[in-house]
Amino acid sequence: MAAAKGVKDFNGDAFARAWRAGYRPGMAPVIAGTRSWTPVDVIHRERLDVILPDFGLGMLNEAERRHLNEAWHRINPWPDAVPGLRRLKAKYLIAPLSNGSLVLLSSMAKRAGIPWDFVFSSDMHKAYKRDPKVYQNAVALLGFKPEEVMMGAAHNDDL
Repeated sequence: MAAAKGVKDFNGDAFARAWRAGYRPGMAPVIAGTRSWTPVDVIHRERLDVILPDFGLGMLNEAERRHLNEAWHRINPWPDAVPGLRRLKAKYLIAPLSNGSLVLLSSMAKRAGIPWDFVFSSDMHKAYKRDPKVYQNAVALLGFKPEEVMMGAAHNDDL
């Protein structure tokens, strides 16, 4: 998109890192209770609007910004993730428990063929992980006891 807009020397890695750097700070007021529930797609978009001018892309129109913001919905899984999930699914129910929105997680699954049985999104809990109610609500929705559920995570502090 940057090249099509005539932006020279665009650093995509720096752009992605600057955008991602707004993730936790964007959620912080929601977690602290100083901002009402705000979906992660809105937080991503707010950060995007802040950094676009810094990377020479302040001229993007609304449709272009919306499309760019939906890049999070088009992320590819690691190559071994889908085969691994299929093996787990043969014996167990599987689902993400994510700060991602319902649409983001569903879009990722549809696009990449991720075989989730269902999706647990922060949208369902109106809270972000590491809030205990996110985990407790997910277990309650399953109708299981906590000791009957296993969670795998990419981040140690999420376990």
